[in-house]
Amino acid sequence: MNILEQICANKRLEVDEQKHKKVSFKEALQHSDTGIIAEFKRRSPSKGWINAHADVASIVSGYAAAGAAAISVLTDEQFFGGSIADFQVARHEIEDIPLLRKDFIVDEFQVYQSRVMGADVILLIAACLTKAEVARFTALAHELDMEVLLEVHNADELAYITPAIDVVGINNRDLTTFSTDIRHTIELAYQLPEGLVKISESGLSDPQTVVKLRQTGIQGFLMGETFMKTPNPPQTLKTFIEAVMG
Repeated sequence: MNILEQICANKRLEVDEQKHKKVSFKEALQHSDTGIIAEFKRRSPSKGWINAHADVASIVSGYAAAGAAAISVLTDEQFFGGSIADFQVARHEIEDIPLLRKDFIVDEFQVYQSRVMGADVILLIAACLTKAEVARFTALAHELDMEVLLEVHNADELAYITPAIDVVGINNRDLTTFSTDIRHTIELAYQLPEGLVKISESGLSDPQTVVKLRQTGIQGFLMGETFMKTPNPPQTLKTFIEAVMG
């Protein structure tokens, strides 16, 4: 082979290796004893700043060491204080567990962008999108070797769920009042297709609530504020997991 052919052959091997480094969000939840998705979150619209000066590298690496099934990083800047830079730092730290890009995805550009950033899974929020957009963005994510977490808030949005969706998240937060109610997860979960991987989002702070929801078939729990509002989020996660495991 000439030099160009050698370079191209080597590049194909590099790309193939990188593609096989992707880890499955869905499978991680299915095989986890706790299903906790630990989130790096600086602020929220309802609570304001939670941890303005948090160090993303130390926290996400600590989450992984503490036993998180997956890690979520917010990249919305205006309302959540996140950034693409935060995600890129987290991607550098995290290799063996799935990394979720949590943002308000409204355009195909963001799906491509997520792949370039190294996301294993992206969030699609039914309340922000049409059914056609969810279907299109999901197909694109799969083409780019990413999975999709579809977030729903009410029974009407269950119509967005198709066999192509990898995981469905039930948000316990009322988007009009920002109040939370865990019963929302239980009520909607029974209306979801059997065999679908389901997670609960928002308002989770008690280990016994996680235990109870796992008994109803919920396999994942997206939690951020519970950990991020404390001085040592990874240690708080570790203590929380120990309580869930009994």
